[in-house]
Amino acid sequence: MSSMVQSVDWLAIAPPTITAVVGLVVLVADLFVGDGRKALLGWVSVAGLAASALMLLPLLDGDRATFCLTGDTGLCSYTADRFTLVIQLLVLGGALLAALLSVTALKDANEGLPEGEYWFLLLSSAAGAALLPASRDLATLIVALEVASLPAFALVGIKHGDKKSSEAALKFFLSSVTATAVSLMGVSFVYATTGTLYLTRIADKIQHVDGQFHTLAQAGVVLTLVGFAFKTAAVPFHFWVPDTYVGAPLPIAAYLSVVGKAVGFSGLILVTVVAFPSYADVWGPALAALAALTMTVGNVGALRQRATRAHSAVRLLAWSSVGQAGYLLVPIASAAYSKDAEKAIGSTVAYALMYAAVNLGAFAVAALVARTRPLNRISDYRGLYAESPLSALLLGFFLLCLAGLPPGIIGLFAKVTVFSAAVDAGLGWLAVVMAVNVVIALFYYLQWTTLLFRAPEGEAARHPVPAPLTAAIALTAVLGIALSGAPQLILRLSATSLF
Repeated sequence: MSSMVQSVDWLAIAPPTITAVVGLVVLVADLFVGDGRKALLGWVSVAGLAASALMLLPLLDGDRATFCLTGDTGLCSYTADRFTLVIQLLVLGGALLAALLSVTALKDANEGLPEGEYWFLLLSSAAGAALLPASRDLATLIVALEVASLPAFALVGIKHGDKKSSEAALKFFLSSVTATAVSLMGVSFVYATTGTLYLTRIADKIQHVDGQFHTLAQAGVVLTLVGFAFKTAAVPFHFWVPDTYVGAPLPIAAYLSVVGKAVGFSGLILVTVVAFPSYADVWGPALAALAALTMTVGNVGALRQRATRAHSAVRLLAWSSVGQAGYLLVPIASAAYSKDAEKAIGSTVAYALMYAAVNLGAFAVAALVARTRPLNRISDYRGLYAESPLSALLLGFFLLCLAGLPPGIIGLFAKVTVFSAAVDAGLGWLAVVMAVNVVIALFYYLQWTTLLFRAPEGEAARHPVPAPLTAAIALTAVLGIALSGAPQLILRLSATSLF
């Protein structure tokens, strides 16, 4: 008689497990650490995230799977393949940089933010985000999505007595709960028609659904996709983004802009390409239309930001992130039409890696400026070069990367990769829409960049840079510059193995 006890591959699940365990350690330690030594919790969290990221190295030697169906090792709930490892690198690296920004932010808050709870929530969310790309059944996928999202609501609203923070958390919560409800309804329909939750088995069984259940299966596919579209902040499900980024602590806005997107897009990729490839004629056109709408609304929203408005710098980055989400959707939509879906998905992963590095860099410099100018208006960046030449040069570099202009070669390379994915799939109209949007984005990115080098109004103020903030800016700068020198590395890294 075969054993019904599943064996667990502890090495395969080490990255999210270490992150979750360190989160619990920090929460318990907070009870015993005195107020004067709370900063230790931050450094323990940073060390935990670094250890989790390092645990990806032993997994590079080949695909691993665990939590497999007893008697059928081909059906597993957790798979550590190339796709999983690259997204986990993005998630854990993004969380590590957000943690470095948080160390300074918590110190500046001067006990205005509860440190133990803050670090526990951040690590819990990162653990869920790291679990999601490895999920290969719908139940694990939804659980991972919620573990990543629920702590994020609390982090957005963690500033006690701040109305903007509370409002931002409420908007984020309501939109996310709606997304989850829609996704769960879709998942229940898919399970009712296929009798399984495993992604690869769904792909087989959904093609042979009885005629009377065909409409139910279609509804399940559409509802599941709509739920994930909320998570990616695709238009028209984007309304929560600007207010949430402004109301949240700045490191959490940076975290959501990168890790939150990685969660949504990796889930969307798994659902479309792995579970529903036979419904490509449904999700392909839908995602193509969403991509066009998202990049256009995002870039026009960023273009409309007034330089003198309070928090306009964060608002511009928020709208910019909506526009960038549109570019990220293009290769996923292209996978529906392409003969080489794996290559198309690789383009999304490549773009996500580039976007993560340079967007976190832009947020890191914004966090530096916010230390002396808490309103964080775009006009506050005027003359930054006179005050902090290196910070201004690096912010200019990050913005040019996001715009896709030299010397930000990695940004140009990533946009060309996405553009070619659309052209190769025969989506010429989408490539044209993307080209128009890239031109629109050039205007507001260049406008902000030129402001950095103008003569400052009044006397230049020096920006003291704490060590954690210096480390975050330096890491993103090194990544951006190194990848601009050798952009092909990102394409090699992002070659996926989902099939």
